[in-house]
Amino acid sequence: MNEKTVKKWIVKAENDLKIGKDEMLTDRPVTDAVCFHMQQCVEKYLKAFLIFNGKEIRKTHDIAELIEACSEIDLDFKKLYDMDADKLTDYAVEIRYGNEFYFPTIDETRDAIEIAEKTKSFVLSKLGMRGFSNQNSYLGGEDG
Repeated sequence: MNEKTVKKWIVKAENDLKIGKDEMLTDRPVTDAVCFHMQQCVEKYLKAFLIFNGKEIRKTHDIAELIEACSEIDLDFKKLYDMDADKLTDYAVEIRYGNEFYFPTIDETRDAIEIAEKTKSFVLSKLGMRGFSNQNSYLGGEDG
């Protein structure tokens, strides 16, 4: 496990969360972009957990696939289904490249942010239980 790599994934996840939350403060939030960033946030937190535990990560945007991989390490990750984290997968590709574009409502977008925040708390808690310290994780432009 490379702790610095894990921290970089967490910083990237945090950036996605920040972008989405900041956009929601505008007069006309771009809801499809916010939901995409919430999906990315959750994906990156799950990948950070897998990397921390020495697992190879496949190039995928499928949250359910990542939950299953995390569940092989810790069965509690199945709880993310109860939080509807897997539902965010649709925001990764389908609404951005499908034949019919979809624009989530403000309420759907707020739900996506809530799911991302709950997933963040869940994953950080699990990482902390396994000895990971997220102190001073902001890497602000560092290369390595």
